[in-house]
Amino acid sequence: MTGIAQAGSQPGAGQPSAGEAEKPAKAVPGQPDMWVLVLFEALVFTAYFGVYLFHRSAHSGLFLRSQADLSPWLGTLGTLLLLASSLFMLRCVQASRAGAFRAAMTDAFITAILGAAFLTAKVTEWALLVHGGHGFTSNEFFTYYFFLTGIHLVHLLIGFVTIGVIIYQLRGRERRSQEIVETCAVYWHTVDLLWVLIFSLLYVVR
Repeated sequence: MTGIAQAGSQPGAGQPSAGEAEKPAKAVPGQPDMWVLVLFEALVFTAYFGVYLFHRSAHSGLFLRSQADLSPWLGTLGTLLLLASSLFMLRCVQASRAGAFRAAMTDAFITAILGAAFLTAKVTEWALLVHGGHGFTSNEFFTYYFFLTGIHLVHLLIGFVTIGVIIYQLRGRERRSQEIVETCAVYWHTVDLLWVLIFSLLYVVR
């Protein structure tokens, strides 16, 4: 971990240095720039959701009929997978803070596997919808459906990159940075939260 220094005695393996121990704990994890990005994403998606709800209220019958063609079990499965991935990401951060870097890497890999499983479920549902004759231009509901889930897919792919950064950080003793690990974790949790909101709008709201 960055900052591990020799101060008369060698710190124990996986233990923070004396200098690190003296630093006060940060009230907000990660780098401030990431939180600015999270706020910006929240504002953008709030606008998307507002427009969706406005058009839904104007064409409620069409939206309800189209909503019935979605696969609730695939949507629910994907949601559970992402929620589980957030749990393992939290475990990863906690293990890294404790100096248990092998355990942290294991949790990071599990997070990536769960994210990949979510992606598989989502691509499967897309394929089923397209096979059933539903595409981006089928009607207004499916335009919003493919747009929102497609935007989320882009964020998910970036999320895989952040997991790679976490693993890269944890693997090298000389480059370990808890701040970078927590910054990347914040982004992954944001991706998961966005999906919960999208799932609620597209699958749950009637």
